[in-house]
Amino acid sequence: MTDLFKNAARSATLSMREVFPATPLMRNEHLSEKYNADIWLKREDLSPVRSYKLRGAFNAMRKVIPEQAVFVCASAGNHAQGVAFMCSHFGVKGVIFMPVTTPQQKIQKTKIFGGPQVEVRLVGDYFDKTLQAAQQYCTEKGAHFLSPFDDEDVIEGQASVAVEIEEQLGRVPDHIMLPVGGGGLSSGIYSYFQDTCRYSFVEPKGAPSLARALVAGAPVDVSPINSFVDGAAVAKIGGRNFKRLRTVPVESVIHLAEDRICVTIAELLNVEGIVLEPAGALSIEALGEVSELIKGKTVVCVASGGNFDFERLPEVKERAQRYSGVKKYFILRMPQRPGALKEFLGILGPDDDICRFEYLKKSARNFGSVLIGIETRSSDSFAPFLSQLNAAGFTYTDITNDETLAQFVL
Repeated sequence: MTDLFKNAARSATLSMREVFPATPLMRNEHLSEKYNADIWLKREDLSPVRSYKLRGAFNAMRKVIPEQAVFVCASAGNHAQGVAFMCSHFGVKGVIFMPVTTPQQKIQKTKIFGGPQVEVRLVGDYFDKTLQAAQQYCTEKGAHFLSPFDDEDVIEGQASVAVEIEEQLGRVPDHIMLPVGGGGLSSGIYSYFQDTCRYSFVEPKGAPSLARALVAGAPVDVSPINSFVDGAAVAKIGGRNFKRLRTVPVESVIHLAEDRICVTIAELLNVEGIVLEPAGALSIEALGEVSELIKGKTVVCVASGGNFDFERLPEVKERAQRYSGVKKYFILRMPQRPGALKEFLGILGPDDDICRFEYLKKSARNFGSVLIGIETRSSDSFAPFLSQLNAAGFTYTDITNDETLAQFVL
């Protein structure tokens, strides 16, 4: 079965060359030096739709044309754009269902890629309603539903990433870092390379679908999920995908906090000029979890996508600063007396900056609650600041990592 799958993946890859070139495999000097390893990035963010999703869409569609002339998908992001691109290429009709809440940028890009071949329908506030509408349309119209990951032809198409890695590197890498959402990309690459190398499967902490499935022995719904890493935030790994991944050790699965991923997004943008979406940064940020294991090894990180909406940049910066410890938020009890604020300001160090100051309770007679945000150059600056704050008798609560409060006041 392995040889059959590898031959099919190679055939799919060859066919893709008629549509788009192979994405680059690029050695990264910055990361190689940082981790004392030979680090390469498979730049799926440089595909025509800035993600790997068009691979699976291409392979699934080419196998049913001309028997099928109408294709349907449900997606709020990369899958929609990949399907739209391929509908335009093949000259077939596509009906793409997207949630009503989808950002206009993603809707417009889908329409641009699909052109006159694609109709976008906005249905439902949440994805489950969108998916239900798409499947109902397929039943009524006899159209072909294109799954984003739980489909053998899609898996085979995504395996073309592995084919290109082997061709470009000239051999199988020692270690591959793979982002995991529904499992299309990871199951395709794993099925191609099998046990010829080591793997790290990387999931966002708020959507641990692979790890939970490995423990349970079958796909399980991990709802509610954190949707920040939208390209990998899947509540349930695909059944066909898990069938291919069910033998991987659960210890090879890495979970990364959503805020932590933002550190890599900001670092690669500032240092390398590489724009990645949160899911695209997963595999790179996870290098820190296997730093001892990969020393001296050749490692490939699959940067799965770069569809980053720059309107999210302030949020990414905020999350990165909070995770790295250079920005904190406090609820401070401020005495209602002359000079109290001046006394507090005198505690701040030369690198400390107030980035948020808001009275939360203005009617208190003796004390007032203040929401205060402080940004500094180094996380080490907070230790002396808090020490002086305690010595001065100020009462405060650090709410930086309190997700519930953050939803309401940050």
